[in-house]
Amino acid sequence: MNFATLSGLAVLNPGGRDPDQSFEDGPGKPDETLHPPVNYHAYAACTRGAFYRRPAFAARHRSVLLLLRGDLTEAQRALVVLKAHGCFVAIAFKESGTQQVSRQLSKPKRIQRFRELASSADLCLSSTSDLLPLFASVSKRTIHVPTPYPFEHSSWNFSRPVNERQGLFIGTREFNVLSRNHLLALSAARTFSVPVTVINPERKSGLQRLQALKFPEEQLTVQTPLPYPKYLRLIASHRVVLQFDLGSVPGQVAGDSLLCRIPTVGGNGTVERVAFPELHGSGRTFDQLAELTRRLFNDEGFYQEQLAALERCAAAHLSFAKGLEALSRHFPGLT
Repeated sequence: MNFATLSGLAVLNPGGRDPDQSFEDGPGKPDETLHPPVNYHAYAACTRGAFYRRPAFAARHRSVLLLLRGDLTEAQRALVVLKAHGCFVAIAFKESGTQQVSRQLSKPKRIQRFRELASSADLCLSSTSDLLPLFASVSKRTIHVPTPYPFEHSSWNFSRPVNERQGLFIGTREFNVLSRNHLLALSAARTFSVPVTVINPERKSGLQRLQALKFPEEQLTVQTPLPYPKYLRLIASHRVVLQFDLGSVPGQVAGDSLLCRIPTVGGNGTVERVAFPELHGSGRTFDQLAELTRRLFNDEGFYQEQLAALERCAAAHLSFAKGLEALSRHFPGLT
């Protein structure tokens, strides 16, 4: 048994498409050619670890977070390699919204593989609190750590002065993912007397759906997908982000908003609930979320209160320092 010696957490997506990426120097600076230090890459970045798609490379690290994808067969093979090298191995779902996990485990063989992986792994990590009952049903070694964001790193601060912020940004973009409630968010936005920006990744079909909503002339700006740094700069030019997503996801819409220091209304993801306690969509109706959006545009005092709250919440719970602190309590070899 060859115990690995590399420090920092290795995040392994076996057979995935994202290339290997080292975060030995931390989150780095925004770069259109590299994956940003968000989502599962953030667990590696906040510990100065690395992201891999080949088990042999991840096995050089003492601690590994193995992502569960597809039918789980590649994860099973990877776990054998990692344990043979003496690695401490945690598992997590790569797509961790509740409906995403339900679809992934929709076949009996996949449920059995998941149970076998959970029983063999040293730890189960959930990026959302909603999956804790599932993990707890198959393992007593279960933790919840929200995906952190490089909030305290100046190079990842995309904020703009409040007086330069205009209009509403729609945080979701997929009509066909029903849990996003994208159509309803756009319909609510249409009733506001403010400019609205939406990303359209669906080309002609998406544009036709947007045109069918009959936004008032010049109210709606439709943007094609952008590289991540440009995408954040676009968000940062707005006053508010709106979404009606009820997929119980980790919460990248809110995470992107944190890096731009902009309030996000709606969404029941983990980051939404932690960073925006007065604005998230868990337990609130869409009408209530629409009213909160109007208030953020019309009540400057309330807007400033939410800006101060997101700073406090992010620093206390979602920064890279807090991510490292949480992971270090459970993974050996992290400092």
